[in-house]
Amino acid sequence: METPNRMSHTPTWRRRHLLGGLGALAALPALAQFRVEVTGVGLTQLPIAIAPFRGDEQAPQRIAAVVQADLERSGLFRTVDARGGPLDETSRPDLGTWRGAGADALATGSIARLADGRWDVRFRLWDVVRGQDLGGQSYAVPAADLRLAAHRIADFIHEKLTGERGVFSTRIAYVTKAGERFNLWVADADGENAQSALASPEPIISPAWSANGQQLAYVSFESRKPVVYVHEVASGRRRLLANFKGSNSAPAWAPDGRTLAVTLSREGGSQLYTIDANGGEPRRLLQSNAIDTEPVFAPDGRSIYFVSDRGGAPQVYRVPTGGGSPERVTFSGSYNISPALSPDGRWLAYVSRVGGAFKLHVMDIASGTATAITDTTADESPSFAPNGRLIVYATRQGGREALMTTTLDGRIKARLAGQGGDIREPDWGPYPR
Repeated sequence: METPNRMSHTPTWRRRHLLGGLGALAALPALAQFRVEVTGVGLTQLPIAIAPFRGDEQAPQRIAAVVQADLERSGLFRTVDARGGPLDETSRPDLGTWRGAGADALATGSIARLADGRWDVRFRLWDVVRGQDLGGQSYAVPAADLRLAAHRIADFIHEKLTGERGVFSTRIAYVTKAGERFNLWVADADGENAQSALASPEPIISPAWSANGQQLAYVSFESRKPVVYVHEVASGRRRLLANFKGSNSAPAWAPDGRTLAVTLSREGGSQLYTIDANGGEPRRLLQSNAIDTEPVFAPDGRSIYFVSDRGGAPQVYRVPTGGGSPERVTFSGSYNISPALSPDGRWLAYVSRVGGAFKLHVMDIASGTATAITDTTADESPSFAPNGRLIVYATRQGGREALMTTTLDGRIKARLAGQGGDIREPDWGPYPR
């Protein structure tokens, strides 16, 4: 049994381990197709109407519906009923009518099949209040990329109307266990279009995206002990990173992609090390008799946050990347694990045990103020979206395993309800570079 699981409330495979079996990404639709269910109401939401795209009903994907689900999941938008027939990108809509319907913005578009079998997707965005054409985009894509085109449209709308980059065309990684089979999946940010990166009869845990989104580090038990691999997502090639005596677990990438932090028990106990991304001899970060695990780099790369029981129970600490004296970060609650940092370094998400329940908390690092943002009791593995606006996490809801996203205030949640497996350990990938 891996030592860090003294701090885990979940079965061994779910926390900080992973799997083997290889090959480039192969679409395996039997597992992990998702349905987005959005709940909650935000304090301020921009009302937007998304008119039915012309040709949408004949297309393999309903583009307007995907765009609408993306925007609602962000927590920043409220969709207004788009009554009437389809409007395409060439339409000159009566903006006064839409303003009267309560919309501040309007998206229109079309989808049509091209002679070469691809699909032509076009859209336009209108500022209903100011009566302005905010521009649009067009894509010629194969059917397999229609959802990606819809996500990019949602990203365009998000950025135009909020000034912040959207995250809908990014990806998430997560692990499922179905029967005796483990799978590492890479999927769209809404959980759809899942492709298997790895399948194995042995556990896979702790997937962690590199900063450029091209590689995943993870832990595989295929050799009957936890071993860390680095996996190229596009090609399926992988390399062994850490296979030292004892346990090798909990990989975390430095922001520059040159180094990873890992938890090793090569010298007894579970201790933090840093190791070159190409392998080599690891460097021990701290000298301690405590269990130190679950490292994560701060966005500026200057410090590493981690979980330690050096104070008697698991809490989150941080230490300079070059080593030094650790500083305790979490003080509210007696059992805090699974730290994740927002891209701007302002927020810390973690899981706290509260009266036997494991609940997702968000803390303002500067003030130390922490807030529980879920009403579920088996939360784990939080991971921030690359714009810092959403957190993906695993939990149980209504007796079912589920991936969820939530806004930082907990007001808007979306359930990404998978099929056919125990769903765990999500990690939200970066913006593509």
